[in-house]
Amino acid sequence: MNRHPRLASSLVLLALVGGTTLACAQPLQLPGAQPLNQAGAHQAAPPASGGAPATPRAHVMPAIKVAGEEAIIGRTLRRNGGFGEAVFEKTAAGYGLKLKAEGFQASNLVEPCAISFGDAPVPLTSLGRPAGVPRYKLEASICPIVFDVLDGAFLVVEPAQPCVVETAACRIDPRGLWGPDSRTLVSRAKEIESARGTAERAVREGYRVLGAKGDAVDQRAIAREQASFSAERELTCRDFQREGSLGFCGARVTEARAASIRARLGITSEPKPAAKPKPRPKPTPLPLTPTQ
Repeated sequence: MNRHPRLASSLVLLALVGGTTLACAQPLQLPGAQPLNQAGAHQAAPPASGGAPATPRAHVMPAIKVAGEEAIIGRTLRRNGGFGEAVFEKTAAGYGLKLKAEGFQASNLVEPCAISFGDAPVPLTSLGRPAGVPRYKLEASICPIVFDVLDGAFLVVEPAQPCVVETAACRIDPRGLWGPDSRTLVSRAKEIESARGTAERAVREGYRVLGAKGDAVDQRAIAREQASFSAERELTCRDFQREGSLGFCGARVTEARAASIRARLGITSEPKPAAKPKPRPKPTPLPLTPTQ
C-alpha cells in the first residue's frame, strides 16, 4: 500500500527536474526582442536607418563680380587711398594712364618728392587676363608698372621694388592698391563688407574645388597657399588708409584672388541666370449657353 505514494512522489520529482532542465536549455527572451540564432545559423544585418548613405555635396565655386576696364575709366585713384594720382583713360589706340607718383628723395628718404608722367595718358599694353582680370603694362621707361584692373581700383603686381628716377633723384614706390580717396568710402561701408563676405566664400570654395581636383602633392601645396593668403593680404593692405574700419583693400584683394582661382579652374564666364518659367496660358472661357 505504501509503494504507490512513493512512486507518485518520484514521478512528480522527475517532472520538476525535467522541466527545470528544459527551461535552462532555452535562453530567456524578452518581449519585442529578436530571437537568437541557432548554432551555425547566419543572421542578416538590420537595414540601416535613413536609406542609402548621402552622396557628398560637390563643391562649386560661387559666382563673383569680375570687373572690367569700365570699372575704373575716368576715376581718380590714389595709392593706398591717399597718395599720388592715377586716371585710367580710353584713347584712340586703346587705353592710357595719367600718373603722378609721390616718393622721397633718393639721398634723403624723409624729404618728399613727386614725379609726373606727363599731362597726356601714357600708353598701356594689354597683357590679357592671366589672373582672371584685365592686366596692363604702363610703357614708361622711368618706371614700368604692371597692374590688374579690379572693381574701382587697380592692384600693382610689378615692379617688386621702388623705382629711382635718376633725373629727379626721386625714389617712388607704386606698389600696392590704388583706389578711391579713403575719405569717400565711409558711406559705402556696408557695401564693402558685403562684397568682402561674398569674395571670402568664393575663395574658400575655390580652394576646395582646386584641392578636389589635385593629387596629394597638389593638395598640400594648395593648403599652404590658402593658409598664407591672409598674411599676404595683410601685407598688401596694411598701409591703405582707414583699412581697419572699412576694409576696402581687403575686399578688392580677396576678389582678385577669387578671380585668379576661377582662371585656374578654367572658369571664364559668369554662370547664366536661371531661365524664368513661362507663364501659363490663360484658360479660354467657355461659351455661354442661352437659357430657355
